[in-house]
Amino acid sequence: MEIPYHINEILNRLEEAGYRAYIVGGCVRDSLMGLVPHDYDITTSALPEDTERVFADCRIIETGIKHGTVTVLYKGIGVEITTFRVDGEYTDSRRPDSVTFTDRIEEDLSRRDFTINGIAYNPEKGLTDPFGGQQDISAGVIRCIGDPERRFSEDSLRILRALRFSSVLGFVIENNTAAAIREHKADLDNVSRERVFSELTRLLCGKDVRRVMMEFPEVFAQILPPLKAMIGYEQCSKYHNSDLYEHTARAVEAAPAEPAMRLAMLFHDMGKPACKSVGEDGQFHFYGHAEESVKIADGLLRELKSSNELRERIREIVRYHDIPVETSPKYIRRALSKHGIERFRDIMYSHMADDSAKADFVLPRIETARRALELAEEIAAQKPCLTLKSLAISGRDLLEFLPPSRQIGEILSTLLGEVVEEKLPNEKTALLKRARELAAANSQ
Repeated sequence: MEIPYHINEILNRLEEAGYRAYIVGGCVRDSLMGLVPHDYDITTSALPEDTERVFADCRIIETGIKHGTVTVLYKGIGVEITTFRVDGEYTDSRRPDSVTFTDRIEEDLSRRDFTINGIAYNPEKGLTDPFGGQQDISAGVIRCIGDPERRFSEDSLRILRALRFSSVLGFVIENNTAAAIREHKADLDNVSRERVFSELTRLLCGKDVRRVMMEFPEVFAQILPPLKAMIGYEQCSKYHNSDLYEHTARAVEAAPAEPAMRLAMLFHDMGKPACKSVGEDGQFHFYGHAEESVKIADGLLRELKSSNELRERIREIVRYHDIPVETSPKYIRRALSKHGIERFRDIMYSHMADDSAKADFVLPRIETARRALELAEEIAAQKPCLTLKSLAISGRDLLEFLPPSRQIGEILSTLLGEVVEEKLPNEKTALLKRARELAAANSQ
C-alpha cells in the first residue's frame, strides 16, 4: 500500500518514540479499492500530550482534544492524529459523551461504523482487520461493526452514511444493517439539517443512487417529507411508465453527477400531487407543478441550510425543467438572453434527464434538447449581444433626448429584444435612431 511520504514520516516518528501508529478508516478502504485517498487519518497508542511532545517542532491544533484528536501541521499539511479509544454513551446521537483511551488497536476499531472503515494499516505490521472489512470490500458489502442497532443509536447520521457508501461505491447493504436502517430512520429527525444535507448531496451524486433510492424510499421520505406522497403515486399519463417516485429516482440518476443537477431532479416534480387534475380522457394533468415544485424546493433548501447561490440555481432549473424546447436560432437567442449559457445548459440537462425517465415515445425529445444546447454553445461562443450590458448604448445616451424616467429602461429593453431577434444591429447609430422612434411613439 503506497502512503504519501509525509504520512510515512509521521508514522515513523511515533514508532521511533515508542508508540504504535496506523493509518485508519477511509484512506485504507480507498487504497484497498485502488482509489486515491483524499486525506489520511492516523490512530496511535500515544496519548494526546505524548503526540504533542513528539511533534513539538510543529504547529499543533487541539481540534478534538476531549476525544483524543490533535491536528499536526506537518510540513504545512494538516493531519489528524487520534489516540486509540473506546467510546462512552452517545446521548446526543452524534458524539460520545466521553472516551476512554486504550492501548489496543482492536478496541479502537470496534467503535467504528462499518467493517470497510474498521481497517488499520502500518507499513511494518501490515493490515489490522479484525472485522473482515477487506472481505466485505471484495464482496461489495456495507456491514455494521457489531450490533447495527447500537451503531445507529450512537450516531443516526450513520444511516445516511451507509446509503451514501452504497450509492458512491456501488456496494449492497447487508440485511441486518438494512433492517436497522429502516428501524431507526425516524432518528434522523434528531440530526442537524446541515449534516443531513452534506450526506444527502454526496449520496445523490453516487453512481448507484437510483438503486439506493428504490431500496430505501422510506429513509428519503423521512428526511424530505414531500417524497412520501410520491411513493407509489401513479401518474396516469401517457408520458409516464412508472410511479412518481420511481420516475424521480430515474431522473436523478440520468442527470449529471453534480449537486445542483441531482438535487434539482430530486425536487423537480415534488409539486405534482398538489396540482393534479383529471382530463375528460381520464389522463392526469399537473398544470403549474413546476412553480409549486419551486416553492417546495426553496423551503426544503432553506431548512437544509443550502447556500443562496445553490438554492437560486436549483430554483431556476426546477422552474424551467418542462418548458417547450425549440432548435431555431431565434428561440436559442431569446433563451440565452433570459437565462445565460450556464443556466440554459442546466435547463437542457434537466430536460434530458426528465425525458429519459418517461415513456419510450418521449425519448426523441432528448435529442431536441441536446441539439438546442449545441446551438446555444455555438451562439454563445460568438459573444452576441444578449444583455443590456452588452448593448452599444446605455441609459446615459438616451438622456440626451429623454428626461430620467422608467421610459428609458423600457426603451432599452425593447431595443435589446430587437437586437436579440436580429431585427436591429447592435450599432450605436441604429440603436439611437430606433430609440428616438420609440420615444416619439410613446409621447403621442
